[in-house]
Amino acid sequence: MMLALWLLLQALSLLGVVNYWRHLPADRQEEAPDGAVMILSVRDDWEGDSELVTRLKAQSAPFRLLLATSGACAAAETLAAAEPDWVQIVRAGVARDEGQKVHKLRAALKALRDADRYLIFIDADIAPPVRLAGRLLFPLVRDKADIVTGYRLLLPAGQGMPALVGAVELQLATLPRAASSTMPWGGAMAMTRAAAERIDIDAALAGRLSDDMAIGLAGWRAKLRMRPVRDLLVASPLDGRLSALWNFGVRQYRHILTNSPRMWAVATGAVALQSGFWLWALGWGSWPAIAIGYGAAWGRAAARRRILAAVLEPEQAARARRSLWWDMVTPFAVCWAHLAVQLQAATSNRISWGGWTYRVVRGRVVEMGRG
Repeated sequence: MMLALWLLLQALSLLGVVNYWRHLPADRQEEAPDGAVMILSVRDDWEGDSELVTRLKAQSAPFRLLLATSGACAAAETLAAAEPDWVQIVRAGVARDEGQKVHKLRAALKALRDADRYLIFIDADIAPPVRLAGRLLFPLVRDKADIVTGYRLLLPAGQGMPALVGAVELQLATLPRAASSTMPWGGAMAMTRAAAERIDIDAALAGRLSDDMAIGLAGWRAKLRMRPVRDLLVASPLDGRLSALWNFGVRQYRHILTNSPRMWAVATGAVALQSGFWLWALGWGSWPAIAIGYGAAWGRAAARRRILAAVLEPEQAARARRSLWWDMVTPFAVCWAHLAVQLQAATSNRISWGGWTYRVVRGRVVEMGRG
């Protein structure tokens, strides 16, 4: 009985990744309408001559770049002065009762112009493909969605802890995407101006820490059409000390838990089920159970390898493939690490992010301080 359940569980996990791969769009249609504005929140130490700016200038669809700063980012000021026809800067100051990023985004939204019809949101730590803006705009222009989103795909700097964190994130990135259960990711997200007004985006963000959770939950409540763009798994380099990498994972799930405990419970339950079965397979399941687990893991790795090749640039795909080794050699370790991150997230409602520590209750910042 246990072996049959294990076989079913592994088959479903493999079919889920294959489903993602098989549903990658082949044509990748783009749109380049007038009235698109890209909003980028940057920290004070942001480098305006970074690779990101080069990639944004190479986008296939035109847009106006709206930089949201605290007012102390020298590189943003330099870029805005050098590119006045393309770049607009907003100086938000320092937040006192909400996340710094949210504070900057709210200031940027207040600076929108009448002609801005499509809002694109990105993070400063991504390496976007040339099609990013055009692919995000396509469903909006064709009236197929109100909010669209890509998702993060981590590029680990090495085979150790960065690759393990990347393997955990890869589990999430290649989950089957259903429109009815899509949660936008603030690193590559777009919406129509009408959708932003319908959810009263300023009110939805006020007092919050997580911009994407606040917008996503508001979109669900308003029954907006939220759609994934499956081929937009956007490269995001990953490096750092062990503690910083681990805390990155904990922070992501703490955002979820403090905004939607039910969503955290469903995600944790699914990973706990896989983790528990792996413990049984290794301890009591004998060789057939282990063979089933590894067979499914290698199948998932093969499908994910095809996904990476299809959505990333060759050099990016080579870095992302480092994470596949964890799922091929020790797939149980990926599950157990994933579960440990989820459980640690439930031990506190304090979130350290961008040089600040916040205490969050029901998605709202109730206390904050530097550190």
